[in-house]
Amino acid sequence: MRDVLGDITGWYASGETFGLATVVNTFRSAPRPPGAAMAVSPDGEVAGSVSGGCVEGAVYELARSVMETGQPVVQRYGVSDDDAFAVGLTCGGILDVLVEPVGPATFPEFADVVASIEAREPVAVATVVAGPGKVGARRVVWGDRASGSLAPGAAYAARLDAAVDDDARGMLAQGLTGQRHYGREGERRLDELTVFVHAFAPPPRLLVFGAIDFAAAVARVGTFLGYHVTVCDARPVFATPKRFPDADEVVVKWPHKYLRETAGAVDERTAICVLTHDPKFDVPLLEVALRTRAGYVGAMGSRRTHDDRLARLREAGLTDAELRRLRSPIGLDLGARTPEETAVSIAAELVQLRWGGSGRPLTDTTGRIHGDPH
Repeated sequence: MRDVLGDITGWYASGETFGLATVVNTFRSAPRPPGAAMAVSPDGEVAGSVSGGCVEGAVYELARSVMETGQPVVQRYGVSDDDAFAVGLTCGGILDVLVEPVGPATFPEFADVVASIEAREPVAVATVVAGPGKVGARRVVWGDRASGSLAPGAAYAARLDAAVDDDARGMLAQGLTGQRHYGREGERRLDELTVFVHAFAPPPRLLVFGAIDFAAAVARVGTFLGYHVTVCDARPVFATPKRFPDADEVVVKWPHKYLRETAGAVDERTAICVLTHDPKFDVPLLEVALRTRAGYVGAMGSRRTHDDRLARLREAGLTDAELRRLRSPIGLDLGARTPEETAVSIAAELVQLRWGGSGRPLTDTTGRIHGDPH
């Protein structure tokens, strides 16, 4: 839903009821992940995509129907046996799509969800998509509160809601979106009821150290990939918002001091790119970075620089296990030369790490194209 928020917020504010289609499950090489959304206004305007074009026509018609009936529907789309170019997915994947009417009457918490997303406050929307409950029943979960119910009016609603609340908060902490299965009263050992939890966690952080031209390119591609980008350098003449217009923030401070002060906000989704390739900056910085929970720590430099850096870090007391976390020289081997090409190679390594790809040309691989995240 995040990718269509700009459009549907206006529709909702006008009091209209629109159709919202959300991918709630995928199988094999599905083109879009769970959470991808497409919305259809009462006037027939379309925003977003659930499949990159394969089944949008069918989803559009279903959304129009759902707006008329007011009844949510879960529809599965896969390859058609008769004609793979009809309504199915030509990629061979399968999508389960929840199509629901959304408006002030059907989703009263929508404005609060939007406000939380814009304020980067974690919020999750849990929706019944299969089982003995009502398809489309919804509960919104924040870190300290919740609203709505997945079994409105039922005697067991509190137990089911409490179980989903716990799981939704855990998924928010990990930035995960997907399905969870329960008994009708919230029993985790059963799978009668399927709930789709759409977690709107704050965007992952990309910390770029070194205010150089390579950093500007990395900041640009990081923003494109959805990261909250911070550029940090100790030199005020170089670390300016004008030089890094794509960064969310530019910090003038010694890198290792800044990272030490903010280490509590570094989690497994954080990527740290050290582009200073100057020992007086990068050695004390990496000493801190490699002891954080960051999922990615990369450093720019030649192989000679890398070897010298490792020796200095060992002298500083880092263990072999800590040093193995360092990705240096940074990025995938694409033969990159320019700052922009180097930024692409770093972005490619971030994507590879996120989804567990091999980094090889797809023409040299077999099996599924879209694997599960590591």
